[in-house]
Amino acid sequence: MTGPCFTYLTRFHMKSTKHFEVIIIGGSYAGLSAAMALGRSLRHVLIIDSGLRCNRQTPHSHNFLTQDGEDPGVIAGKAKKEVLNYDTLEWIDDLAVSGSKTEDGFTITTQKGEEFSSKKLLFASGIKDIMPEIPGFAACWGISVVHCPYCHGYEFRNRDTAILANGPKALHLASLVNNLTKKLSILTMGKANFSEAERVKLDYNQIEIIEEEVAAIEHENGRLKRLNFKNGTNKEIDVLYAALPFVQSSDIPIALGCELTETGFIKVSEMQATSVAGVYACGDNSGMLRSIANAVYSGNLAGAILNKALIDDLF
Repeated sequence: MTGPCFTYLTRFHMKSTKHFEVIIIGGSYAGLSAAMALGRSLRHVLIIDSGLRCNRQTPHSHNFLTQDGEDPGVIAGKAKKEVLNYDTLEWIDDLAVSGSKTEDGFTITTQKGEEFSSKKLLFASGIKDIMPEIPGFAACWGISVVHCPYCHGYEFRNRDTAILANGPKALHLASLVNNLTKKLSILTMGKANFSEAERVKLDYNQIEIIEEEVAAIEHENGRLKRLNFKNGTNKEIDVLYAALPFVQSSDIPIALGCELTETGFIKVSEMQATSVAGVYACGDNSGMLRSIANAVYSGNLAGAILNKALIDDLF
């Protein structure tokens, strides 16, 4: 057989469809934690992971018991090895690009053209930070340009520190970082947006406000050296905290109808359930506490709840 019909049939037969009890989108800390809980309950689970951990540039993980100071990649590698010891768990290196609701559950299609179905879905897909177009910023992200004082603050204690934010976000970060260093300034990248009461707090704590825009970041292998401003001045700095806007890494939850919070996270219940029946979310995509410890916790909870949901469907 030749011609277009042969081509169509060949492609059709090459496309494999496999069914699972749960498909997990994202194989980082939250997804792996959920997979372990499900694997220990003998659930048939597929983990689809694109290999882009949000902390892939971060050299050390902190504030996580038994792993304080460890390379996040080492933690993720060890976790994957442990999880895949469970025979009912499967892993593919691919990117989930679309999903749809079916009569029996859900179907997920990947970038490589594979199609998989499941009774339940768990999104542990994380979020994507929208970085400012400042030369040097992306190279320093997760190393000396950071988001969280709980994850990184101790290592930069008493160092020259700046916060890239404005208004309430800047004030919130400043209140946390002020406990770690008194060498602190706020970069508003334009006119500062603080109330009189907020300015009184900043003045009382001797926190400088700099309204000049940052033109570039000088660094060495991601280690910040100084900030260069558009007016030609510069400021030596050791660490920059940045409150960045973000989007969901995966568009599939939104396409399926999952509600988002006002701040852009997937809206979940206390049991990690989204607004769509049978769809759950855990990790960075559904909460503001962006740490490995919290990802592992929310994933573990989601795995247990998913197992109970599967039991309730049949028992």
